[in-house]
Amino acid sequence: MTDGLPQGSNDLIQYPSQTPFTSPTCRLHPQTTCPAFVALRMLSRLEGAQPVLVTDAGCFYGLSFINHFYGARKSILAPAVGTAELSSGKLQEAALAAIEEAARDPNVSLIPVLSLCVSETAGLVEELLPRESHGKPVVLIRMPSYAVHAHPDAKDIVTAVLLRRFADTASPTEEKTLVLLGEVFAADPLMIDGVLRKMGARVLVTLPGRRIDEVRLAGRGAAVAALHPFYRESLTVLRERGVAVVGGAPSGAEGTAAWLHAVGMALELDEQLVEQVAREEEEKALRFLDAQPLKGFTVLVSGYDGNEMPYTRLLVESGAYVPYLSTSIAQSALTAADEAWLRARGTEAVVYRKTFEDDQKALLHWKFDLAFSGTTMLASYAKHHGIPAVYFTNILSVRPLFLSGGMIASISTVRELLNRRHIYRQMLDFFKE
Repeated sequence: MTDGLPQGSNDLIQYPSQTPFTSPTCRLHPQTTCPAFVALRMLSRLEGAQPVLVTDAGCFYGLSFINHFYGARKSILAPAVGTAELSSGKLQEAALAAIEEAARDPNVSLIPVLSLCVSETAGLVEELLPRESHGKPVVLIRMPSYAVHAHPDAKDIVTAVLLRRFADTASPTEEKTLVLLGEVFAADPLMIDGVLRKMGARVLVTLPGRRIDEVRLAGRGAAVAALHPFYRESLTVLRERGVAVVGGAPSGAEGTAAWLHAVGMALELDEQLVEQVAREEEEKALRFLDAQPLKGFTVLVSGYDGNEMPYTRLLVESGAYVPYLSTSIAQSALTAADEAWLRARGTEAVVYRKTFEDDQKALLHWKFDLAFSGTTMLASYAKHHGIPAVYFTNILSVRPLFLSGGMIASISTVRELLNRRHIYRQMLDFFKE
């Protein structure tokens, strides 16, 4: 390989294994922290929002701890909810008192009420909660973990509730504007906006955001692009308002060209101009990909946040063999095109609502040169077998992904990781002796 990159374990892309991969039936290990954590994190980051968490003391302690671990820098209000409060039937009154306390704070402009398992099973009545207190909007968001499968689902629920309550539909639609849905690297929306402006369009706003005004603005977009394919409820809200929906993401050469054409169609842009810009971006990507920088390497991709598919497409276009892809999101119409594209190019197993056991079995089913893991458990398991492994969110999600610039940044990171394979093998040999 060029630039000192070592050869992969396979000179050519592998053919499907003779024994098909099947998911195990074991479901013993916990698969995620409570999804309410993500909802709380999103709401804590909203400027002027004072979250009220209606749950038992144990959940409140755990969720507030992990929320502050991720730099929330905001107090969380919660009524005292224990056996005495539940048996006395005072849950509703306790929630109302917490809302009243939040509303008295002059720095608060929004009160999201996050209702978890205990309050839901105890019967917190939505109709008895105020829609506003002291002139400040109150929004109930139901987040019982037994009904919310994973972190992406929690993001979708919060975004959909805020859109349904605050999206501005009274003002005229801002023509040729695109709303982006997805927690993406900060540079990605800027790069997308730069390319769209060449086509006569622009990015209006990216959600989830830090201000409720961004949610309001999203209601005036002419189209919405779900860069991560799990925002089903959020897209339903916008569809009801007549907003056109664009699926997929501008990832890799082929994916970028297809996405730009889809945006052009949704926004009714000049076809010749769209074709010109799409061709330019595709050619930039192809010039990099022609070297096939990852040819001969086998990579496992396992994540939970919905961006695994565009990353996998990028790896495949770079020449890597990716036989296994797993994700915590659910299979849907938003994932169909990417799944079909990947399966046609050698990805044998696409596992939705994955478990640790799925990933563990896959890691031993194929001979991998590198593993991208959505959990530290799988990363540790891979390293135990001498396979370089990195935590997906901390290594890939903190870099640009989209268009030609994001592609080069992401693939360069992968090449750097593959350069370190010998270190893992030396480490494995050392502990075997």
